[in-house]
Amino acid sequence: MFYAIDILGTIAFAISGVLVAINKKMDLFGILIIAFVTAVGGGTLRDLLIGATPVSWMKDMTFTYVIMVSAVFAIVFRSKINYLRTSLFLFDTIGIGLYTVVGIEKGVNIGLHPIICIALGTMTASFGGVIRDILCNEIPVIFRKEIYATACILGGLTYFLLRELPIGSNLVFVISGIVVITVRLLAVKFKIALPSIYK
Repeated sequence: MFYAIDILGTIAFAISGVLVAINKKMDLFGILIIAFVTAVGGGTLRDLLIGATPVSWMKDMTFTYVIMVSAVFAIVFRSKINYLRTSLFLFDTIGIGLYTVVGIEKGVNIGLHPIICIALGTMTASFGGVIRDILCNEIPVIFRKEIYATACILGGLTYFLLRELPIGSNLVFVISGIVVITVRLLAVKFKIALPSIYK
């Protein structure tokens, strides 16, 4: 199930990258690069930092194929893609919930401090978007008011709080991911944002 959600998240991230690249009027090569870094950038950075090489997408070609097919789909159907934005947002949200906990568990498995593990989880979920925005000359969304990385951090805190309780690790995984998803959905629905120092 989690592998399937991982694939769905990759699809959503890749398509979101394509949409940004098209908006920036990039050529085909640029569109494919932006789709790729959006989908796997966070996981790649995480794996490099913890010395897990080759990085995950290099060991499983499914992700490369999924990104390429998703990019072609988004290019061909770009005029109709707006109808899918709600679904893409949902997949993206599920993806960051999953990737946050996956990143945290990778840190836990190699004995890193909980704060570093939460940072790894947040990086896994959101840094593909950061790299995309930097390459597209935009201020990354996680550095603006929108609740995105904050949801990942809250999910990470939940993960370590639940580990102190006598419940199974799978339940800890699921609940922590749900916290990320719920916080993100509520923040968007009710337009909750971090305070800004600018007026």
